[in-house]
Amino acid sequence: MGQGFSSNSGQRLEVTVGGDEGSPRLDRVLAVRRPELSRSRLKALILAGSVTARGAPIRDPAYHVTAGDTITIDVPEAAPAEPQGEQIALDVVYEDDDIIVIDKPKGLVVHPAAGHETGTLVNALIAHCGASLSGIGGVKRPGIVHRLDKDTTGLMVVAKNDRAHASLTAQFADHGRTGPMQRGYMAFAWGVPGRQHGTIEAPIDRHPHAREKMAVREGGREAITHWKTLEVFNGRDGKPVASLLACQLETGRTHQIRVHLSHIGHPLMGDAVYGAHFKTKAGQLGTKSKDALTALGRQALHAYLLALEHPKTGEILHWEAPLPEDLLLLRKTLRAAL
Repeated sequence: MGQGFSSNSGQRLEVTVGGDEGSPRLDRVLAVRRPELSRSRLKALILAGSVTARGAPIRDPAYHVTAGDTITIDVPEAAPAEPQGEQIALDVVYEDDDIIVIDKPKGLVVHPAAGHETGTLVNALIAHCGASLSGIGGVKRPGIVHRLDKDTTGLMVVAKNDRAHASLTAQFADHGRTGPMQRGYMAFAWGVPGRQHGTIEAPIDRHPHAREKMAVREGGREAITHWKTLEVFNGRDGKPVASLLACQLETGRTHQIRVHLSHIGHPLMGDAVYGAHFKTKAGQLGTKSKDALTALGRQALHAYLLALEHPKTGEILHWEAPLPEDLLLLRKTLRAAL
């Protein structure tokens, strides 16, 4: 397996390809075998020529490896975070020397990207945590081990040092299959599923025609979402029009809940990307519910539950975050069918 990872200096890692790899793609094999390196970091290393096999650089993430190949990864010293610290208020739920847990508000982008170079969670964390913030996540993603969409609210954990980063990365890769990791969401969805609970198991990949979207696609990455119905809301005609679902992730794909609920015909309320075809459903709502949905201006999704093993003490930690005011108002008006 090669040496362990450290961000304090450059290192050479080796992976010997076995005969039972789930996929022959270089990027996927390395993602499984070296979970302490994020997929985005692995891709960047591959494209930079830092990954070699049989003495030659491999610059194609889709390169098919062969059993017995020894893959070498030259990991350079982690560069300091380029984003600057900004004094942005954070709702800190928990913090110690290893991790910080926040309740992310709507509208806050997690890390700098095109169109959002400043004013992000990373900028806020750099100011809040200072030099302790881990750099393994990449130049623009220090300490980040998972993310929430800009307009999804709720709980996020961030690593404050390299040990915590490696531990959390492994826990998120496992997603509670063998460990204590839990990620729970409250989702306001159009319509009412035909059962009280269920599991959506459908692979997700980039949309074939709209690259900014994800879609259920054969051959995509495994994606599993468990859900149960908590409440049913009637429209102004007295018939069911929407429901509140509790969702738990067994995998962590981009836009997973949004894509999966849309796939089964129950997209999130307010989701302009995956639920646009349900926009006319708002006509079935009462006036106050419709106004609350319009004022929401985002997908009705909140990460209310997070549980994990502390990377240093091994203690199982559990947090819950109440619905934010905009979703509380939506629920109140839906309950009253106003």
